[in-house]
Amino acid sequence: MAPQVLTERELRAWRTSFRMLELLRTRLEQQLQASSGLSNADYTVLALLSEAPDRRLRVFELGRAAGWEKSRLHHQLTRMGTRGLVVRERCGSRGMYAVITEKGRAALREAAPGHAREVRRLFVDRLTPEELDRFAGLAGTILDGLLQADEPAAPGRLPEP
Repeated sequence: MAPQVLTERELRAWRTSFRMLELLRTRLEQQLQASSGLSNADYTVLALLSEAPDRRLRVFELGRAAGWEKSRLHHQLTRMGTRGLVVRERCGSRGMYAVITEKGRAALREAAPGHAREVRRLFVDRLTPEELDRFAGLAGTILDGLLQADEPAAPGRLPEP
């Protein structure tokens, strides 16, 4: 099967989207670090746990919700546990819960307003309400496709853009 190449239009859309996502992630990470000392990964874990029933999730559920592999989540929880933001608790004979601590809740409460302001400044306020709805719809379509995919494409199947 001959490799598929992207058209100029497709490349422009892909590269613009990729650069936008990377730059947005970087700027949000910088704001979080500067204002609260939290990384984006810290904030993600704290936000997911704070919204969960009893402020706890099975570790595998947390990994699924964050979209992370097991080893990444393990290392993240270890770093956060060392700082007292989360704890791990046994669940049955083999399961494990990740639980946000009071220190973690306080860190999230402190970081959330500044993070929300930065999301608004860098993203929300740059779009009209209609554009925001369209953007959410388009991003949702791509996200749905990613979530339904069984596994990534085999290496070499499509060239890197």
